[in-house]
Formats: sequence, structure tokens, C-alpha cells
Amino acid sequence: MAKRRMWNLQRMLPRVTCTSTPCFRSLPPSFTLSTASTTSTTTPFTAHPSHHSLSLVTSKSQLLKSYTVTPPIKHWPKRLSAKSLIAIINRQQNLDLALQIFRFAGNFHPDFSHSYETYLAIITRLARARQFPHVETLLSQLQNSQIKCGETLFVILIRNYGLASRPNDAVRTFLRIGDFSVNRSVKSLNCLLNALAQNKKYDWLHLMFKNCRTKFGVIPNIFTCNILVKALCKKGDINCALKLLDEMPGMGMVPNVVTYTTILGGYAQKGDMAGAKRVFGEILDRGWVPDAITYTILMDGYCKKGSLIEAVKVMDDMEENGVKPNEVTYGVMIEAYCKERKSGEALNLLGDMLERKYVPSSVLCCKVIDILCEEGKVEDACELWKRLLKKNVTPDNAISSTLIHWLCKKGMVWEGKKLFDEFERSSAPSILTYNTLIAGMCDNGELYEAGRLWDDMVDKKCPPNAFTYDKLIGGFCKVGKPKEGIRVLVEMLEKGCLPNESTYSILIDGLSRSGSQEEIIELLFMIDKKGGRVDANSWRIILTKALGNVDTGAILNNIVGECELITYAAES
Repeated sequence: MAKRRMWNLQRMLPRVTCTSTPCFRSLPPSFTLSTASTTSTTTPFTAHPSHHSLSLVTSKSQLLKSYTVTPPIKHWPKRLSAKSLIAIINRQQNLDLALQIFRFAGNFHPDFSHSYETYLAIITRLARARQFPHVETLLSQLQNSQIKCGETLFVILIRNYGLASRPNDAVRTFLRIGDFSVNRSVKSLNCLLNALAQNKKYDWLHLMFKNCRTKFGVIPNIFTCNILVKALCKKGDINCALKLLDEMPGMGMVPNVVTYTTILGGYAQKGDMAGAKRVFGEILDRGWVPDAITYTILMDGYCKKGSLIEAVKVMDDMEENGVKPNEVTYGVMIEAYCKERKSGEALNLLGDMLERKYVPSSVLCCKVIDILCEEGKVEDACELWKRLLKKNVTPDNAISSTLIHWLCKKGMVWEGKKLFDEFERSSAPSILTYNTLIAGMCDNGELYEAGRLWDDMVDKKCPPNAFTYDKLIGGFCKVGKPKEGIRVLVEMLEKGCLPNESTYSILIDGLSRSGSQEEIIELLFMIDKKGGRVDANSWRIILTKALGNVDTGAILNNIVGECELITYAAES
């Protein structure tokens, strides 16, 4: 990682080499720490020959001639233009280095001065990375530099403040535009209204819209009204949205298909499908052709109401009118089919989606696999996994672990292992994928393979978690080897992974069934020695399950005499 350097003259962090005067390597031989020297009116620093030369420096150019400052990157260009500096800044993956380059160019490169474009480049990168303190510092510098700015800079800032859930700063930035001698336009206004709508500041949005002409001199357009309509619909105030729709012609604006689609979505969001259908009819009556978004909103409304048949009819009308469904359309219908437990229709629609080269989301694929396997169609789920590979849609860890879970649940653990191996050839299994297969192996008694997987995940820097240890402990106890479970517990504690109630419950239950009373006591001592904690519920399990059929009085007296855990449990 590159060392952070602050390229400014105040801190003097860059390496500098004096070229006009000798380096100040040591104090003059005459300098001593005697009382006489400290009372002298002439200090050794002012007496040094270099002091006179530096005191004559009156400008940045003179200072630069006296010192050579090391650039923040190698191969620094001798001639630097605004365009080349922007290219250098945009190439840097390290944002700190990009900022150092910007500062070095402005402070130390001969005959170079920053422009609006260079400020725009660095501020854009900083804003997208949520480095707003640096952004504000650069804005202050820009304001003091008398450089002529453009509105695009503020649009970018307002948008990123909105995405960062900072609506106050978005409003403040909009109000500051005039301080930079830049005229606000409907572009920055619409960006601000969008940011307020994203953050559900509907009252602020209405206030800015109401005062945009008188306070800011900005004339709203159809996009402005559409943003306000969208905000009203999200707020659930359809009546105000319809009122605004009626007032738009008086404001010199004609509603478009986006306006009506937004209101349609408002009705669908409230579950008023009769109102949504009526607005859809108005769209057709006006001669507009609904796009995939309009159809999808209507279909989603029917699906949420449980009217799958109506949603299918809308999709059929959509294709008859020559409008092709997009990935959102497919997602809405596939989820609806899964909800209605229609695995065949969901699988067919997902296949159609793949044929049209849309990439289904991981969540969507998992839902289809779940419904197929719940209906006993594990082979179809495996075929879907292979089909995803053929279509260059590599199944991720979530999809693969879902299918492995179902294979193991159906007793097809080796098919699950085969799928795991195939997945591992092109991707790195996550702890979720490892745990799913290990759990399947343990539940089916394949402890040797589970142990091998455990070793494999440790070798590949994927540390086991509490779930992994619980499954291994449970697997050993299930086959009558609780002592092996204790060994796993020892490693669990050594790795700093804290056992939970289920861990102790599984192990205590296994030891109790095998009649290993001495091991139970050793387990309690070992837990105390390793710094483990046993809560009140776990102690109830120990006392009822493990010590229920033995001389608990003698055993407890022994434990109380030697183990602090009993005292802890009694106090809790």
C-alpha cells in the first residue's frame, strides 16, 4: 500500500532538496548550549547562511526553483494539461493517491493551474466513494479560486448525497449553487427532488416544488411533475397525485405515459386493481403504447393480490401487442408461480428467460430450485443447474448450496459432493457451501468425508464457524463417538469460536447416551479451563440429561470444590 503523503507547503511532507543553498546538515561549530548563547540576540538559525536566501523567497515560483519535490507517482509528465491530469486521476484505483496527484499538480507542477474540469474529475470520484469531507474542502478551494463553474458538478454532488441518505446536505448543496455564480436550472432541481423522494422527505419535496419559480427562478418541466407524482404515490396519496395530474395542463405541461404509469403503480401499490386497470385503459385510449414497465407494474399488482390468472392474461396481451418482457417481468411472474407452488410453469418461464439471454438473480434461481425439490423434482433442479452453466450463467454459492442441501436431504450426498466438486473448479466455495455439504455428510453418517471437507476448508483459508463445529460434534455423537466430539470442541475453543447452548446440548446428550459419566465431568473441567461459558439453560440440560441417573450430590460436591463454573452458573 502506497505511503500517504500530503503534498502541501505547510506540512512539508514530500522529500525536498534545496538547490540554491547548502543543506542545513548541522549547527555551526560555534553554537553551544551555554547561558551566554541563549541570551544572545542573534540565534544560530538566523546566523546560518541559508536563512538569508530563504527569507528572500516571496512567491511560489521562486520557492519551486529552490526545491525539487518528488511526484507522487513515477513517470510524471514534464508537460501537464488538464486533460492528461484527468486521465491520470481516473486511472488510479487508490483514491488517496488520486487526491495526492491532484494536489501535487496544483501546488508543484510548473505553469499548471487547475480548471473546472480537473475539480469536476476529482470531486466526482470522491463523492462516489462517499469521501464528503474532502469534497467540502475542495469546494471551498474552488469557490475561492474564482474558477468559472458549471452546474454538472452540483448535480453530481446532490445525486450522491441522496444516495448516501444525506438529504440535508443535498438541499444545502442546491442552495449553495448561487454562491459559485452558477445559475440553477431544472436539471439540478429535478436531481434534488429525486434525492428527497429517495429519502422519503415528501414534505421537503413539496416545499421545494412550490417555491421553485419564486425563490430559485427555476421553471419546472414534465419530469419535475412526474417526480412529484411519484412521491405522492409512494406516500399513498393518490388523490393529490390525481389533482396534480388535472393541474398540469394549466401549468403548460402535458402528462405523458410515464405520468399515467406512475399513477397506475400507485393504485397497484394500494391493492386497488380496479383503479389500476382504469388508468391502463386511459393509456390505451390516448393512443399510447404501454411499454414493458407499464405491463409489469400491472402484473405485479395482480400477483400481490393473488390473482395469478389475471397476471397471466396481462402477460399474454403484452406479447400479443409486440412488447417483449424484460428481466423484471420474468422475475415477477416466476416468483408468483413459485408462491402458488406451480414449479413446472416457473421452470418453463425461467428457461424462456435464459433463452432470451436475461440473467436471473440468485434469489430467483434459489426459489425455483426450492419449489422443484419440495415437489420431489430434484432431477429437474439438477438439470436447471447444468443449464445455467451452459448459458454461461455461473451458479453462485447461494444457488449451489441450495441444491446441495436438497440433494443431501434426499439422501443423495455423493451427488451433492459431485456437484460441489464441479462448482469448485470455477468458483471458490463459501463457508455456506462448505457447511451445507458437511451438514449433509454428518446427517448421513459420512463422517470421514465430512472431516476431509473440514480440513479442506481450513487449508483454503475458510475458517469453520460455530455451525460447522456443531454439525461435526453432532455427527460423532450420532455414531456413538462422543469422545471425538470432545476433540472437536477442544479445537473449537482454541480457535476462539464460542460454543452455544446447542453445542453443549449435543455433546452432553451424546455422552449421556454412551454412559460416559467421567467424560461429562472432564468436559465441565475442560470448558472451565478453556474459558468457556455455560449459561443457565445449558446447566439445566447438564443436570437433567447428563447427571439425572447418577449420584449427583457427590459429583456436584466434587465439581464445586474444583470448578468455578458451578459458582458462575449459580450466580447467573
